[in-house]
Amino acid sequence: MATLRVPQTPPPVADDCEQLRKAFSGWGTNEDLIISILGHRNAAQRKLIRETYAETYGEDLLKALDKELTSDFERLVHLWALDSAERDAFLANEATKRWTSSNQVLVEIACTRSSEQMFAVRKAYHALYKKSLEEDVAHHTTGDFRKLLLPLMSSYRYEGDEVNLTLAKSEAKLLHEKITDKAYNDDDLIRILATRSRAQINATLNHYKDAFGKDINKDLKAEPKDEYLSLLRATVKCLVRPEKYFEKFIRLSINKRGTDEGALTRVVATRAEIDLKIIANEYQRRSSIPLDRAIIKDTNGDYEKMLLALLGHEDA
Repeated sequence: MATLRVPQTPPPVADDCEQLRKAFSGWGTNEDLIISILGHRNAAQRKLIRETYAETYGEDLLKALDKELTSDFERLVHLWALDSAERDAFLANEATKRWTSSNQVLVEIACTRSSEQMFAVRKAYHALYKKSLEEDVAHHTTGDFRKLLLPLMSSYRYEGDEVNLTLAKSEAKLLHEKITDKAYNDDDLIRILATRSRAQINATLNHYKDAFGKDINKDLKAEPKDEYLSLLRATVKCLVRPEKYFEKFIRLSINKRGTDEGALTRVVATRAEIDLKIIANEYQRRSSIPLDRAIIKDTNGDYEKMLLALLGHEDA
């Protein structure tokens, strides 16, 4: 369930572009006007605004925004204004450039997007950076991380609901054997996670828990500080319970000394039109405080206002 609130009858796109142009004019920038427009337009509307703005004023709206805005607010608006495939390509490129073994951005993208969406991401990456996403993943990652991430990024999963229960039982047994033997980088283990449909993986992991008495991620915590195992656990969570994965990610980004604005920005910008309502409900269930109130407590200024707008806050 999305949180984004869009007017039932939005203004003509030319009016939106004119108002955005005015927001950049004169002394200072009218950030509230930018939020009131971009914070309440869906992906198709934002794309049309960008196209019309470029045609009318001969300038990419993103460049205009980057010139006028600063800090976390700028990044949030920039990510939000991007087409979803461009946004994922942009985030993936950032992740490969500053790769660390604990970076989970690539797993988030590969395991929470549909096969068609991932195809669009790879196309956008190629158009933006003149090379393939897989090429950069291969170049910037090493060892087990490369072995896991390359098939995840290039997979074209079946999206149907059909499940083969016999296969689920046999592959649950296979996964358990590999994990018991600590063969965490085994070809078959990676193949199952990288290629099976989400419905099939869910059936397999449900049988794993029934047959062996423990959730697979509990078994993958045998070495809690192992960063590859952390990436494997993130893979499983993103494939079968993405809303719980993102809720925990937000909770950890807020509930510590100093907010991790980068993580908070990424989750809100990428999930506001998908399942941020479910994530927010899960956050309130786990933290006993509404997500919007937690954001008000931990952020401020225009950044806070834009976050609240994308959360569908009634006053934003």
